[in-house]
Amino acid sequence: MAGADEAGRGPLAGPLVAGAVVMPADLDSSSAWLESIRDSKRLSPRRREQALAQLHRRAVAVATGEATAREIDEIGLTRATHLAVSRALRALRVQPDYLLLDFMRSLPEELPCRAIVKGDGLCYSIAAASIAAKVTRDRWMESVDRCFPGYGFARHKGYATPQHLAALRRLGPCPIHRRSFAPVQESLLG
Repeated sequence: MAGADEAGRGPLAGPLVAGAVVMPADLDSSSAWLESIRDSKRLSPRRREQALAQLHRRAVAVATGEATAREIDEIGLTRATHLAVSRALRALRVQPDYLLLDFMRSLPEELPCRAIVKGDGLCYSIAAASIAAKVTRDRWMESVDRCFPGYGFARHKGYATPQHLAALRRLGPCPIHRRSFAPVQESLLG
């Protein structure tokens, strides 16, 4: 069984990244290392990095997949989410036969699966997937900051902060911006 979750549905720039994690079958919930496995939004960046390092040591398999900004523009967020999850699942070194997901309105069809409302707070494998996705996406946005100076991607990770919106108005969109998102479209008209 694998857990899957995504990071990056809302930003104006960058990929949507899905994580997929297969946890050990003999998982002991009293293990100290599991204390760090929780919804990625509840962890500091440093704690997320530490948790991901633990996952790489202790999980059966950890992988990520992404959908690019261009793919998001072409096929929409729901299908892009399914694409990223599918890519993450294919990248796992152990193929699961069942999938647990943080709640999605529609589900990918390649595996039997169950969507759990607030699953990243209730299920270790989904929480682990949220950590893998968030850390991977944040690292990507930090690295691309050097390629597109002036936007502040390392700070806001592509989200619609006042600083990002000001940079978008000043510089216009760059190749990693999601042109189908209203603030990016407005900057093109601007």
